[in-house]
Amino acid sequence: MVKHSRGYRTRSRSLLRKSPRERGAVPSLSRLMVEYKEGDKVVIKINPSVHSGMPHRRYQGKVGKIIGKRGRAYLVSVTLGDKEKVIIVRPEHLVSFSSSG
Repeated sequence: MVKHSRGYRTRSRSLLRKSPRERGAVPSLSRLMVEYKEGDKVVIKINPSVHSGMPHRRYQGKVGKIIGKRGRAYLVSVTLGDKEKVIIVRPEHLVSFSSSG
């Protein structure tokens, strides 16, 4: 038997899907132009149409803290279980925690 492939986006059919009215839309400029400072809280909201800088699906909806910047991307510290993870995420996949409500 052939082994089952388990790619980066496996089991994400409903998670990484846009509604028909949003399909094909690129992220708004206002979302890209936001400058986050160290210590800001952000929500990871994956935009499936932008593949670069996309975090793993396990981080979708998690709240993290900005701890630095690397190029255009941000270093975000996220608590996952009892561990503290640092992930590199582009601003297309981030929303400010205060404005996410």
